[in-house]
Amino acid sequence: MTGWAFLSGGIIDRYARQRPIRTHGFFAASGVYFFRFLRLAAFAGLVYWWLFAYVHPWLFDEQFANLTRNLSVERTAVLIRLIFYAVFGALLVATNLVADYAKVRIVVEDRRSAFSALSASVRFIRHHGRHVVALYVLNTLTFLVALAVWGLIAPGAGGTGLSMWAGFLLAQLFIVGRLALKLQFIASQTALFQANLAHAGYAAARVPVWPESPAAEAIR
Repeated sequence: MTGWAFLSGGIIDRYARQRPIRTHGFFAASGVYFFRFLRLAAFAGLVYWWLFAYVHPWLFDEQFANLTRNLSVERTAVLIRLIFYAVFGALLVATNLVADYAKVRIVVEDRRSAFSALSASVRFIRHHGRHVVALYVLNTLTFLVALAVWGLIAPGAGGTGLSMWAGFLLAQLFIVGRLALKLQFIASQTALFQANLAHAGYAAARVPVWPESPAAEAIR
């Protein structure tokens, strides 16, 4: 989790600029945004904790018990539980989307305040909700298709010789595919934000150079 928080800044910065930033630029950007992303993760973690500690028990224990106490039809109880699952899942997705677009706004607009980025993310999602949800659904469907394909071609355990190595290779390809889909999520969200707020190809911070000679400070 911490490693991904570190790399995310460099990844988003590269996608936002739409041009090479080289290795030093990538890791410098990762370092610049790392602590901002940690503060953002703390906010998001509190929301996730609240959802699982309070909202989940309230829905599935209290409200479900109240609504099904006098029911005699099992199908209705199942329907109510499915509705609660949909509501809780929507809250988790909303939290994830707010955190994702807050990261994008931190990088593209060089925001230093995690709370400000979260507020800006909520505003962006509220004003462009249809596109945000459509993109999320499309990316999720792509992941589910990849998961279904893996379920069909995944090798069984206990192979030897050539079949064992083929299974190992397929497993590595699946890991690479999952990483590619994760990067696709980030790239598409960054592109959507830039396209809607006229930031295409732009990131507020200059391309970071690391390490930089202290003499450069005197020249500037």
